[in-house]
This record gives sequence, structure tokens and C-alpha cells, in this order.
Amino acid sequence: MASLKDLRNRIASVKATQKITKAMQMVAAAKLRRAQQAAEAARPYAQRMESVLGNIAGAISGGPDAPLLLTGTGKDQTHLLLVLTAERGLCGAFNSSIVRLARERALSLMGQGKTVKIFCVGRKGYEALRRQFEKQIVGVVELRANKGVTFADAQAVADKIGAMFAAGEFDVATQFFSRFQSVISQTPTAQQLIPATFEAPSEAASGAAAVYEYEPGEAEILADLLPRNLAVQIFKALLENGASEQGARMSAMDNATRNAGEMIKKQTLTYNRTRQAMITKELIEIISGAEAL
Repeated sequence: MASLKDLRNRIASVKATQKITKAMQMVAAAKLRRAQQAAEAARPYAQRMESVLGNIAGAISGGPDAPLLLTGTGKDQTHLLLVLTAERGLCGAFNSSIVRLARERALSLMGQGKTVKIFCVGRKGYEALRRQFEKQIVGVVELRANKGVTFADAQAVADKIGAMFAAGEFDVATQFFSRFQSVISQTPTAQQLIPATFEAPSEAASGAAAVYEYEPGEAEILADLLPRNLAVQIFKALLENGASEQGARMSAMDNATRNAGEMIKKQTLTYNRTRQAMITKELIEIISGAEAL
């Protein structure tokens, strides 16, 4: 049975932990607002970029001048998985859900006889995947030194991915991230980057009777916009990850704070009962000694 001193130390330790989790929850809540605003602001731009590129790609699709970023290499043998995770933990299942989705895709592709390469952005994803896919990991980018995600970070990653594709190191590239829904809901998402895929525009959105003339030609526009779109999509995913991470951390730290409170109540009750039992025992010993005299 634990002594009163041990129980007091446990209660003090849990209270100290509760203060830390509460502080982390408040910090995450403050960061969440900015991260959510940034993610929501990036969505319309990324969607409009996809819409514009989809219209232009529809006019040149299948042509001999179509860029490789649009048409691909014509093969489906080597896949690059771009896994975007956080640099820190203590955010619930945020990192593990992204890693799980990427791991399932990698195992599925390897089961089909495909070659899989993994490029990690974020320390947590690399630490989780290297245990099983150390030989498949071809690149790691850590953003711990950055106070916030910038477009330059996404552009640097996009440049590396583009250089690898130009060198013929892979045929298909897919990024894995967590799409922010709410504080308690983040959806792990897989998005194909290369070859670029666009949703077919509806007649209401594009205008069935509209005819566009492009200057310069469609191939030149796509050659300039497709690499930029690659960086835009990676940047959007990083912003979505940032909001999802803070939301998941806020929720996880709130649960941890509540659990610490319940633990403190239980430990305090045990402490009081143990103290009362010791007092009763001492009283019985005193009374027994007095009666013996």
C-alpha cells in the first residue's frame, strides 16, 4: 500500500501535468484560429487554379504538345508517396492517421509489384515510416526551424519533386495529408499530383457555348502553370495540415486535462481514506494502551 508521502507526490505530479496540458490546449486554440483562416483562404485559390488548368488541359489533352506533368510518362510502375506530417507529437491520431493511409497505399502498391518511393515532409512521418520502409525513403524535409509554413517551403518541396520527375525517378506522385474539417474532425486524404488530374468542369460553371483563345498557346501556358500548380497544391496541403494539427492537439490536450482532473480526484480520495485509516489505527492503539494500564 502506498504511503501518504507517495500519494502526495503522485497528486502533485498529476497537477503539474494538468497545468502543462491546459497550457498546451490554450496555445493550440490560439494558433488554430490563424491556421484555420490560412487554410480556408488557400482553398479558393487552389480550386480556381485547378479549374483554369482543367479548362486548358481539356483543350490540349492527348495532343503531342501536352506537358509530361499533365500526361505522365505513360507508365504506372514507380510511385512516389509524398507524406506530409507534423514536426511534433501530442496531437492525438493526427500523425498516425496520415501515416496509416500512406502505409496502406505503399503495401497495396508493393503487393501489385510496383516500385514505391517515399518522400517525407515532417519529422513524425519519417520516424514512423522508417521502421518499415527505410529503404524506400528517398528524401526528408524537416520544417522545425520555421515559425510558420510559407509558400517558399512548398516551392522548395515542389522543385525537388519536379526535378525527380524530370530525371525519370518515378511515374506517379501522390501526396498524403489531413484535410481540416473541424476541431474534432480531420480527414486523412490522398491527392494525386503527377500526372495532374482535374475534375471535368460542369456546363453551368464553364459555359457550354463559350470559346476561348489562349495567348500564348495552351502548351506554353501549361508548361508555366503546371509546376506552379504543383507548389500550390503542396502549399494548400501544408496549410490544411497546420490547421488539422492544431485542432487535433487542442482536442487531445483537452481530453488529457479532463483525465488528469479525474485522476486527481481519485488519488485525493485514496489519500483521504488512507489518512483516515492511519488516524483511526493510531487512536485504537492509544485507547488500547490506556485500557491496558
